[in-house]
Amino acid sequence: MPSADLSRLAALHGVATSYSPSPDRTVAASVTAVTRALAALGVDAGTPEAVRAALAARERERAERLLPPTVVGWGTGVPPALAALPGGTLLLVRTEQGETRPSAENLPPGVHRVTATAPDGRTGEAHLIVAPPGLPAPPARSYGLLVQLYSLLSRRSWGMGDLADLGELADWAGRTLGAGFVQINPLHAAVPGPPTDPSPYRPSSRRFPDPVHLRIEDVPEFAYLSESKGEGAGVEGAEGAEGRARLEGPLRRAAELREAVLDKGALIDRDAVWAAKKAALEAVVDEVPLGPGRLAAYRDFLAEQGQALEDHATWCALAEVHGPAWHTWPAPLRDPRSPGTARARRELAARVDFHSRLAWLTDTQLTAVQRTAREAGMPLGIVHDLAVGVHPEGSDAWAQQDTLAAGMSVGAPPDAFNARGQDWGLPPWRPDRLAACGYAPFRALLQALFRYAGALRIDHVMGLFRLWWVPRGLPPTEGTYVRYDAEAMLAVLVLEASRAGAVVIGEDLGTVEPGVRERLRERGVYGTSVLWFERDWEGDGRPLPPEAWRADCLATVTTHDLPPTASRLTGEHVGLRDGLGLLTRPLAEEHAEAAADTAEWLDLLTRLGLLHGHGTDGAVPARADGTATTRADGTATTEEEARIQAVHRYLLRTPARMIGVWLPDGVGDRRPQNLPGTWDQYPNWRLPVADAQGRPVTLEDLAASPRLRALLDVVRTRTDRPGGAEGTGGVSGTGGAGGAEGTDGAEGTDGADRADAPGRT
Repeated sequence: MPSADLSRLAALHGVATSYSPSPDRTVAASVTAVTRALAALGVDAGTPEAVRAALAARERERAERLLPPTVVGWGTGVPPALAALPGGTLLLVRTEQGETRPSAENLPPGVHRVTATAPDGRTGEAHLIVAPPGLPAPPARSYGLLVQLYSLLSRRSWGMGDLADLGELADWAGRTLGAGFVQINPLHAAVPGPPTDPSPYRPSSRRFPDPVHLRIEDVPEFAYLSESKGEGAGVEGAEGAEGRARLEGPLRRAAELREAVLDKGALIDRDAVWAAKKAALEAVVDEVPLGPGRLAAYRDFLAEQGQALEDHATWCALAEVHGPAWHTWPAPLRDPRSPGTARARRELAARVDFHSRLAWLTDTQLTAVQRTAREAGMPLGIVHDLAVGVHPEGSDAWAQQDTLAAGMSVGAPPDAFNARGQDWGLPPWRPDRLAACGYAPFRALLQALFRYAGALRIDHVMGLFRLWWVPRGLPPTEGTYVRYDAEAMLAVLVLEASRAGAVVIGEDLGTVEPGVRERLRERGVYGTSVLWFERDWEGDGRPLPPEAWRADCLATVTTHDLPPTASRLTGEHVGLRDGLGLLTRPLAEEHAEAAADTAEWLDLLTRLGLLHGHGTDGAVPARADGTATTRADGTATTEEEARIQAVHRYLLRTPARMIGVWLPDGVGDRRPQNLPGTWDQYPNWRLPVADAQGRPVTLEDLAASPRLRALLDVVRTRTDRPGGAEGTGGVSGTGGAGGAEGTDGAEGTDGADRADAPGRT
């Protein structure tokens, strides 16, 4: 148990000394975990004497300071921290817009600077974040598609889905099916391999996208490289022939990779795809100069992105020479601001420019995709995903060492569903350094993503409030929670989202600290509700009635971390987990529980009139009026399809303003894209969308699929007619909106740590 002094010191720095995995149980954090967390915050607590000295210094500093490093205000009122200053305190506010004001009233939204001078002579200066009171709701109730972009291959892609495929999907779904959005996985830049970590949730950089998603043929200069010699050609003579020859290998390799995945059952090979694209991009950049207008646009991008892009491109260039693990680089290169790094940047100027160019090209294609989605009639367009952290050896970890907690990793504590806890291997931000710089890194990250996002999903949104820090070398059980200034984090989020006119969706599955969902809802941040987890956990444990669901959420049947709906309804997901040795109970017991769960849902769907004629006799299900259900092409709907349609009808009975359809469910895919708890035992993040037999389904096939069209017709025809009362939004009194809600009111993991709940590997 931490001593009283250590507990007090920890509390003053936002470090917890205990946590509650259930309402009736409190577990003390180890002294080692608390001491190591404080050390990562620059506080020496290694001895009782050091603790007392640090405690006295902290208390003295808080007593003497006039202002905290960052002050938050909502709307046009005076921020509470400024209203609480001693009477007679003089203020000077320098606004983001360049004004100087003597008052903090009626300030415009932005990040300002405030100086306070108290009557006793004390002065203080702080960042002043002023945000709108909250975000507006989405323009109208809508449905959308959920898909992992890499899995969405067309007959034109290079072995994995790309941004042109995403644009085609959005254009088709918006114009033909009335979809309001497409939600995808994080497109953050990955740490290069081989092998590249395939998880989109352990990126090298969250600030910059990965050029592996580029459609090479859509790069304007590509056309000139591939032209034959003649008028209008960008490259002539021997140089032109050489440039075209450099494309032959990448184009041939692209065809081989595409054929391997779509026709030969191969897994998606991200490294091979990137090798082919990189070679093609190098040929384009080397052989075809930018025209005057394009060059001006590129230079504008460089100026706008500034130091952050230069750092990212420098890391990419250095990684090509020394490998991606920057902790193993020559000592001078481990510091992005060292003279040695500056010298290396000059020596590698061509490669730094190459990687900067790729960031620009990817940004332009992402922007074009969002424009396409909006022009197709989508009110939101593309919903991008923000991972909870970055890889410790990646670009952001190298460039942002001053704001990351050295020797720490983000994870989840042990609970009833995972006694060992979790370590996600992601270094956390230091809350003190964020506050000291006015949350500049977080602001810049959001600004970058909102450039091309109609909405943003935030993975593990509870991390805006606190994160479980695990000291390096210790198991997750030896971690502790560290708090962030949630008001400041939320203010930055609301400010940047409002500037972009974007919606924010928080992934709040699992056990959530009391009050978190309410504070998110107050600021207009939507939650995530998954059908299988929406039960009356505080009551009889049965499925939550649709009218009791919250309105301010994205409601789905499944996610990328869960079994596809066909697999869950048939119980095939249990067999998959058993084959991989992931079950913690006998197979028969797991099968029985899964069958009982499915039967309960089917009975409920039948009672509500959403599913008729289900059973084991293979009879064609019927509609409520008794007529047989058929697809658009006139063929009968199978029992499996009818059940999948029925669970989506259930979502439509809820007041949820956003309804998400997992795209692979539309063709009967059985395989989850990610199986938490596995690494190389299962092909996580490497599977194409497939049909019920595991045969890959191309984007062209998806658009022509009667089965998918029938499912989406069910959703589109009722999306604007919610079955529940619109006024019943918010977290219901029966405790829905998340897995393991039986522990609502406990602190727990803040994550999805059940074996069958979304998680991270």
